Amino acid sequence: MSTLIASTRFSVLDRSRTREGHDGPQALRDTVRLAQEVEALGYHRFWVSEHHGVPGVAGSAPTVLAAAVAAATRTIRVGTGGVMLPNHRPLVVAEQFGVLESLFPGRIDMGLGRSVGFTDGVRRALGRGKEDADDFAGQLDELLGWFRGAGDRAAQPSGARTPPPRVRALPADGLRVPPYVLATGGGADIAAAAGLPLVIGDLKGRSEVLAAIDRYRAAFRPSEWSGEPYVVVAGTVAVAGTEEEAARLLVPEAWALAYSRTRGDFPPLAPPERIAGLAMTAKQRELYESGLRGHVHGTEEQVRDALEEVVKETAADEILVTTSTYDRAALLDSHRRLARVAGLAGG
Repeated sequence: MSTLIASTRFSVLDRSRTREGHDGPQALRDTVRLAQEVEALGYHRFWVSEHHGVPGVAGSAPTVLAAAVAAATRTIRVGTGGVMLPNHRPLVVAEQFGVLESLFPGRIDMGLGRSVGFTDGVRRALGRGKEDADDFAGQLDELLGWFRGAGDRAAQPSGARTPPPRVRALPADGLRVPPYVLATGGGADIAAAAGLPLVIGDLKGRSEVLAAIDRYRAAFRPSEWSGEPYVVVAGTVAVAGTEEEAARLLVPEAWALAYSRTRGDFPPLAPPERIAGLAMTAKQRELYESGLRGHVHGTEEQVRDALEEVVKETAADEILVTTSTYDRAALLDSHRRLARVAGLAGG
């Protein structure tokens, strides 16, 4: 086993993707079950995501789903990848994570992103606009302030947004829930300035990822949350008995993305054999084939070599696997094979 890979943590994010013939409630139950399975394999953490009004994604309330995952597991860290902070009031986010940390002490992660609703209609329903993402740094300051507690406001960094007096975020006040920043747009620079761990991906845009990581490490300012830079690289990793079988795992998500970008509707994941017989427009074919490229996939040996290169280039502290596919049994087999590649306890 590679020394580089052996020193790298491996974690899983599941987006609760719906599948043809399986509804949203089933997708949520699948997510909870997958968390139990990857815990047994020895993965470090399990995260869930936030999407509003997206037909192909059931995970709209990440802190609620994280509570279900944490209740169904015992040791794996559980968190969000992430809560989209511009969609919420920082006080409410602090309260939610305070409840999670109180119920499952020492196991909760607070992954935070700066995206707003998927469409204009969703943004209106949330009472938000695209411009709300521009104040992510201020929203992040305010959120972290609620955790510092009413008695520790003098210790906040210069320029931080101060919570109103005589208001406390209970039970978050004084708790330590590790925050992570998801890098979209200027997220890497915000994470560096705040002294927080960075989650960045995906693996397809390697040059952009490397440039953002370099900026993050160069500008990182130690904080009470993190004394040194910490980089989590996120992306699709598919492992199977043959390279062809691993490539099949990529097909459902590649087609769903191509369909959504040409039809404006994100569909449930379809089985690869049905997608193979579809008549695609030229634009759909172009997007579909693009969606198949750039991911880490193959046999265990091929994936070991590819991940060693990823870790060497990025100096990542952790790999967050974000693979979605139609066949949940094949997905679990991929995670099991990856666990062997990574030398995890249950692999």
